[in-house]
Amino acid sequence: MSDVWDDWEDQTVTVKPYLGAGGNGPVYGASYPLACLIDATVRLVRNPQAVEVVSSTTLHASAADAPPGSIVTLPDGRTSKVIIVGTPTAVDDPDLTGVEISLE
Repeated sequence: MSDVWDDWEDQTVTVKPYLGAGGNGPVYGASYPLACLIDATVRLVRNPQAVEVVSSTTLHASAADAPPGSIVTLPDGRTSKVIIVGTPTAVDDPDLTGVEISLE
């Protein structure tokens, strides 16, 4: 992880990764802490089915295992599901390449 991410990842959320559908509903993996930068800006994003939906929060992190459907617990205790995970590339600085996780 670069020094840039060390400076930006100043908050921690808890991620419960979505593993798939089981006979009794969704199946999740073990929860883990994720250091990230939290952006509470509301914006439109496209979900995996290419439908526009509203995202209330975006997490920026150096890396994460949080596929769509994963449950994220924010520092204030609220929970939200992952809509989509993107990997924007910083053209000017490859150290800034990470993941962008859009939450419901």
